[in-house]
Amino acid sequence: MYAHRIRRPELVERVMSAAAAARLFAPAMTVGMSGFTRAGDAKALPRALVERSRSEPLGLTLITGASLGNDSDGLMANTGVVARRLPFQADATLRRKINAGEVLFIDQHLSETAEQLRSGALPAIDIAVIEAVAIRADGGIVPTMAVGNSASFVQGAKQVIVELNLAAPLALEGLHDIYLPRPRPDRTPIPLTAPGERIGTTAIQVDPARIAAIVITDSPDSPSNVLPPDGETDAIARHVIAFLEGEVAAGRMTPRLLPLQAGIGSIANAVLHGLAQSSFRDLTMYSEVLQDSAIALLDGGQLALASASSITLSAPVHEAFLANLERYRDRIVLRPQEISNHPELVRRLGIIGLNTALEFDIYGNVNSTHVGGTHMMNGIGGSGDFARNGELAIFVSKSAAKNGAISSVVPMVAHVDHTEHDVDVLVTEWGLADLRGLAPRERAPLIIERCAHPVFRAALRDYYERALLRGGQTPHVLEEALAWHERYRQAGSMRP
Repeated sequence: MYAHRIRRPELVERVMSAAAAARLFAPAMTVGMSGFTRAGDAKALPRALVERSRSEPLGLTLITGASLGNDSDGLMANTGVVARRLPFQADATLRRKINAGEVLFIDQHLSETAEQLRSGALPAIDIAVIEAVAIRADGGIVPTMAVGNSASFVQGAKQVIVELNLAAPLALEGLHDIYLPRPRPDRTPIPLTAPGERIGTTAIQVDPARIAAIVITDSPDSPSNVLPPDGETDAIARHVIAFLEGEVAAGRMTPRLLPLQAGIGSIANAVLHGLAQSSFRDLTMYSEVLQDSAIALLDGGQLALASASSITLSAPVHEAFLANLERYRDRIVLRPQEISNHPELVRRLGIIGLNTALEFDIYGNVNSTHVGGTHMMNGIGGSGDFARNGELAIFVSKSAAKNGAISSVVPMVAHVDHTEHDVDVLVTEWGLADLRGLAPRERAPLIIERCAHPVFRAALRDYYERALLRGGQTPHVLEEALAWHERYRQAGSMRP
């Protein structure tokens, strides 16, 4: 029945229900699941594990590429399937469990997870659950709309469960480029010198004997939940485009720019949409995720090719993309996230990284993850991989949140994900601050005047002027540095 998808005949005997496959799991196992930003995630096994855990909480350590779709993270957190989670999540229910201390969360750079698995710093994977288009005659697993950490999970797993998704068209085969670095100390340079190069295989290699179960599904990925561009994100896009035009005019880049990266989320997606109105052509992307904006740029001719680890699209764009896969076959490559985010390649290619900040301070330190300094939002994701190692680290944010009650520009961030040393450019709807070559005492006035919301500028100026009286390389009034966050916690507003 599934010969066109299960091309090694003896593996057909391993087809079973999700409930039967769920019996292979034991409490406290370490499990690797495919999935990256709601794409390419297992659809049936999470729910089967939820049902099993109602009578026997499993308390698994769950490792993925990034966030899962289909509410899987929340369902598993609510029923005791998951006790420990890494490296990234974006589910409101799981977030509440994390911030209540009921699920332990390890927030990691997305390039690090595979390395720590390979070195043994993380527990070995007991079971890998991988969504696939097909299983080849040699046992190779063909991924769907994401690669993420799947190849690394399969490489080290004791057992592999394949979710064969009939909703994923066979035309996806050939889109992937699976390459994993060699173990140290015998590692050689990764032989990739341009975003569109292919250096690996089109499937994940595995000994067929380790495939313990095959579960048949027929469910699409969850659609992207990014918001459409608005007036503020359009303004941010205009500032970024003008800045990049200035880089070209100064001779620091050609009109093709350098390869672009954009983190997941509405603001970064909207900024990329803005490039459609620019004069740039023949652009390339080397990113961890492709959103609606990347497909629009490919369709419009501004983007020549794109490399990523996943494709996460809104429902209508997803449908059109799958219906026209042949148009994109030679212009999109999907890689393991260890390769899409690898510091060696980010530095070699000179990536322009565009990522979102929750808040940043007057000296350029960025908080990407912790609301109020204590409560996890989603995770650092790949932003650190690109900020530390790329040609340009651009962080964008709306200048205020919660209907103007919260300033995104503060005297001191309450949690630091990206230090001032890794941040080149900050942008809000009000303007752009180019921090390259500036000392802290030059940065602060520029950030306040260019990026802060007008409602908060006077208070920021007052703080900085009083901090100057105390001296220092990076002046602060330490007893007031986090007073804005405390004022919001007590009164519901940062406004003075």
